[in-house]
Amino acid sequence: MITLYGRATAFNVLKVGWLLEELELTYKHVSVGGRFGGLDTPEFEKLNLHKKVPALVDGERSIWESHTILRYLAATYGKDNFYSADPFERSLQERWMDWSQSVFQPAFMNVFWGYYRQPAAKRDLRFIESHLEKCRFHLEALDKQLGNTRFLAGESLSTADIPAGSVLYRLTEIGLDVTLPKHVEQWYDHLKQRPGYQKWVMGDFTELFGRASF
Repeated sequence: MITLYGRATAFNVLKVGWLLEELELTYKHVSVGGRFGGLDTPEFEKLNLHKKVPALVDGERSIWESHTILRYLAATYGKDNFYSADPFERSLQERWMDWSQSVFQPAFMNVFWGYYRQPAAKRDLRFIESHLEKCRFHLEALDKQLGNTRFLAGESLSTADIPAGSVLYRLTEIGLDVTLPKHVEQWYDHLKQRPGYQKWVMGDFTELFGRASF
């Protein structure tokens, strides 16, 4: 039995949930963190000593850190489009995963926390706009790649698409002026048709509005 721990509105949790759906795996979801609490319990600390979500338990094994979980699931349960046996082909996926985590997601998170998670009176508009401009720049990089391939690592969905694709819904739904480049918009339109994306990424996150904590 696979169990995913974390609140559904947590950005790093929804990435894992989406991949679980894409892999058509049977799993249990346990809501912890935020208003659910539970991160400080001895039981959860055994799953992740850092007391952060997501955590995933597969049988007797526990895994933490969202992108490590993605790689684990892809390697264990994915076929070639999710985890190629060829190291170079696999790198096409992993480079976009790493880029998303280290470049695109931080810019987005600064926008999300600076604008959506802050009460209006506490927003730093110059800070928000500077990081929104970084997001626009990164969208252009995605667009260049998607002008050559249907998905980020080729012609089928892979782990390359999960982290960057997860950003798009919130980035475009929080009330700021974000116009997606042509190829990114086509990619996004396709992602929105996928049941796993609808279930996890396009979930209601309004409980986070104006909340500067959790």
